[in-house]
Amino acid sequence: MSTDSPADDQTSDLRARVQDLLPGLRADLEDLVRIESVSADPARAGEVRRSAEAVATLLRAEDFDRVDVVSVDDGAPAVIAHKAGPAGAPTVLLYAHHDVQPENDHADWDSPPFEPTERDSPTGRRLFARGAADDKAGIVAHLGAARVFGAELPVNLTVFVEGEEEVGSETLPALLAEHRERLAADVIVIADSGNWDVGVPALTTSLRGLVRMDVTVRTLTHAVHSGMWGGLVPDALMALTRLLASLHDDEGNVAVAGLHAGPAADVDYPEERLRAESGATADVHWIGSGSAVERLWTKPSLSITGLDAPKVEGASNTLVPAARARISMRIAPGDTTASAVTALRSHLEQHVPWGATLDAVVTDTGEATQIDASGPAYDAAREAFAEAWDGTRPVDMGVGGSIPFIAEFLETFPQASVLVTGVEDPDTRAHGANEGLHLAEFERVVLAEALLLARLGRGAGG
Repeated sequence: MSTDSPADDQTSDLRARVQDLLPGLRADLEDLVRIESVSADPARAGEVRRSAEAVATLLRAEDFDRVDVVSVDDGAPAVIAHKAGPAGAPTVLLYAHHDVQPENDHADWDSPPFEPTERDSPTGRRLFARGAADDKAGIVAHLGAARVFGAELPVNLTVFVEGEEEVGSETLPALLAEHRERLAADVIVIADSGNWDVGVPALTTSLRGLVRMDVTVRTLTHAVHSGMWGGLVPDALMALTRLLASLHDDEGNVAVAGLHAGPAADVDYPEERLRAESGATADVHWIGSGSAVERLWTKPSLSITGLDAPKVEGASNTLVPAARARISMRIAPGDTTASAVTALRSHLEQHVPWGATLDAVVTDTGEATQIDASGPAYDAAREAFAEAWDGTRPVDMGVGGSIPFIAEFLETFPQASVLVTGVEDPDTRAHGANEGLHLAEFERVVLAEALLLARLGRGAGG
């Protein structure tokens, strides 16, 4: 007599169906990747539109009804679609985005950035292309989870595929407000994050927020001869570097008073893995204090990501009258951008040297996110992930980067359980050259989402 439970039988059945569907899903993904939907490039706005239409076509082929390509306030096109499940079943919203980052210099790629190419990597076979992981694989993972069930969905499904995530989701709040009734759900699955490692799944439960500020320091109304005036008049570049140096203490901790910091999950991040994944050189020392994951996930960080000053080549012997830097500050979960901007601006005003004129302009902000990952939907997700990864339970993971739109979902749908998942792994290289999707992990992601929908349809806890 078989001792397998009905749940075990369903897992085996879903696993087999996913394997059968993989070639078709792979073909759909490759077709999407070939569309150059770079939302930051106005010249490719037509490609972004073509990408949205392609997503809509895929959903219509799966018998989703009322599939619409929508936009507000001249924003990029998004796709909203619905497919009904059993009467009384919960509604699950599946989110992904179809726009991608610029590919930048093609010479940095080992294969053409918009021609999907499979080859080996140190951790297994990957599909390399811009958007192969971030986030067109997220779209296809949702498509695969729906395709597995065909007409026998265990839940009511809404799919929402945004078109401007890579440029800050500026019109997302308006989209959520305009289509609030259509997008309302009991559970929201946001497939735009990653897993802890190849073979180790994760639920993302915290993300840092973002403040970008352009800081200009001026000491002169115009350039003057460095020999005649040097030693008396401060040049702006010297004043700016002194100001920027004040932003960290001797250990490398952010020295801006008033910023929040908190504890992180008890997760070991081995030294050799840190160095390999970060690309840090062999002799560089880590900055800051606390555990590695605290410094990466739940403490503020501050980087200088741009500098306007004369180039060394061709520089004249003159004192620089003005210099500008871009500060990129990540704020810890529990902090707010308003508080962080006030703290940073206050620090700069107090530390600008020698009476230099300071101009600090905020260019971008995004709120931090802390998710209470408890309750039946999260239990269902953890069980589904463990099944898909052959018994390996998911890690509750923080992310040092920012996905501000998650806060928009939490605010708009406060009663929904928001699960942040994804297809990426530490070697995905999203946003960089040679972005790649780990193919075996992608199969597990599709299976995990199908198992999650089945568990939610059985009553969330499974």
